Amino acid sequence: MINQTIHDIEARIRAANTLTALQKTELQTLVGKLKDEVTRLGETHQDDADSIVAFARLATGEGLRAKKNPRLFKIALEGIRASVEKFESTHPALTLTVNGLSTYFSNLGI
Repeated sequence: MINQTIHDIEARIRAANTLTALQKTELQTLVGKLKDEVTRLGETHQDDADSIVAFARLATGEGLRAKKNPRLFKIALEGIRASVEKFESTHPALTLTVNGLSTYFSNLGI
């Protein structure tokens, strides 16, 4: 499930007409880091890893919409943050990556 969901996120980023080429590259880099981290997490906590990428897909979808719904985006971000919260001490790179994605979208004006 992780690989397919990440593939879906990457496809959505590539197709986004709301991003510049540079923004697409930066987001793809963050998603690549997320894939690495959730793949590692999935070795011991598959359900949690699946939840994290599912919330990432939701956050990406909401963040890339032409007509953004800030309330739905906030809910998606809260979900992804909550899903990594318990791994803050054991998987700090995962937490940093998720925070990086959240910050990136916030900096886009969402």
